[in-house]
Amino acid sequence: MSPDNEIRDEYDFSKGDRGKYVERLKGGSNFVLLEPELAEQFPSDRAVNEALRELLRRRSEEEGANAG
Repeated sequence: MSPDNEIRDEYDFSKGDRGKYVERLKGGSNFVLLEPELAEQFPSDRAVNEALRELLRRRSEEEGANAG
């Protein structure tokens, strides 16, 4: 890749379908790039989602305990 990040001449997008996924993305998407050490521990979207749900559950429990 060139230092100025321009598209290489050998890439041919002449038959590409511009905007093919734009409507899907307008509906919302949430991509997250994990740091390498986290990706090792959470190798799939399911693993990440389960961990985040557990974190939210625990936080909710702590907030409930502190309220009483």
